[in-house]
Amino acid sequence: MAETAASRMGNVSRKTNETSVSVSVNLDGSGKAKISTGIGFFDHMLDQLSRHSLIDMEIETKGDLHVDDHHTVEDTGIAIGQAIAQALSDRRGITRYASIDLAMDETMTKAAVDLSGRPFLVWNVAFNAPKIGTFDTELIREFFQALAQNAGITLHILNHYGANNHHIAETCFKAVARALRMATEIDPRQAGRVPSTKGTLV
Repeated sequence: MAETAASRMGNVSRKTNETSVSVSVNLDGSGKAKISTGIGFFDHMLDQLSRHSLIDMEIETKGDLHVDDHHTVEDTGIAIGQAIAQALSDRRGITRYASIDLAMDETMTKAAVDLSGRPFLVWNVAFNAPKIGTFDTELIREFFQALAQNAGITLHILNHYGANNHHIAETCFKAVARALRMATEIDPRQAGRVPSTKGTLV
């Protein structure tokens, strides 16, 4: 088990003229999070992603917040995706597919994932205001686009209904988290095989 856990960790450092990002993940964790991006609402959402996926995450991002939040959010998504891809390696033995309808008060959101190695995002979520506090709601899609693209995940997110924008955003992160938790789990019936008739997912 120790060998499996060690092989399911990812560490990524990414530095550009706009951001400096450091991410560590452990797919076999307990949802412990240490997160600092300089954006309070985003930190809260990433904490939900870690806690409900049971993926331990350490994330530190220093970005050009004097410009806006865009580069910080996107580049953090890129680094998390790369770290998850690294932790999944050849994706041998994983469950691969998962979906969930997640409720929070008046809101219901569906997330479905295929850890296929083929990145694709289907985003069917609408907010009724451009901001949650000072956070641009359009950046939530940007985050999941970066995550899916760099983790090699086919990711579908559908908000069925909801009135409160904070709840809509939070159900997106929680639903994706729960789907990732199920899809990344080792399936003992796979007996260490790659879950594909092609014999490879990457």
